[in-house]
Amino acid sequence: MKEKFNAGDAAARLRFHTQTGGATLTAQQPLNNVVRVAIQAMAAVLGGTQSLHTNSYDEALALPTERSATLALRTQQLLAHESGVPEVVDPLGGSWYVERLTDKLEAEARALVEEVEEGGGSVKAIERGYFQEAVARSAYEQQRSIEEGKQVVVGVNEYVTGEPSPPIPAPDYSKLAAAQRQRLAELRGKRDTGNVKRTLGAVETAARQPEAPLMEPIIDAVRARATLGEISDVLRNAWGVHDPR
Repeated sequence: MKEKFNAGDAAARLRFHTQTGGATLTAQQPLNNVVRVAIQAMAAVLGGTQSLHTNSYDEALALPTERSATLALRTQQLLAHESGVPEVVDPLGGSWYVERLTDKLEAEARALVEEVEEGGGSVKAIERGYFQEAVARSAYEQQRSIEEGKQVVVGVNEYVTGEPSPPIPAPDYSKLAAAQRQRLAELRGKRDTGNVKRTLGAVETAARQPEAPLMEPIIDAVRARATLGEISDVLRNAWGVHDPR
């Protein structure tokens, strides 16, 4: 950031959020996912994450239940209050193995960034399907490795017991949906409609100009109490909707 963009110290700080790997959750033996999430969450904490989301163990089957969502929260709280890890500034500091992994990750990340920039930047990469192809290729290679037994997934291709995946009742969100609709109606009744229209117009103007900064008008629209749906509608109107075909 400093070398390429002449950024100050504040902009150069690496603030990051971590979410445990949803793709690693399995419908088979779903309680195993509790352990997977705990291990991944610990890795995130050891890595110094400032923000953490832990997946619910039943997300491979359905929307999380209140019970599973609470257990995911308790996983974070156990790490925060019973592991002792947050009391140490850098628990992995000095580990040559971790430093080697970090250097390897940085080198590979830099190579990817340079490849994208040499190809004309992120927009051009999206247009030619660069990112989509990379994600699809990674998913294919991982699935093939699992099916060939090269990568062990407990309960899927090893230590399989044969029991069917348990049924997960779909949560009833009708009361939540009604409450959200009520909140939205109250919001729209209190906000300055003219200001909302003005800021949404600024978002659309910026979206139609490839070189125009987009983040500032979006923030202005949010401060004017424009909803996520309204902002998304403006962007869909300006850009259309992606068709993967």
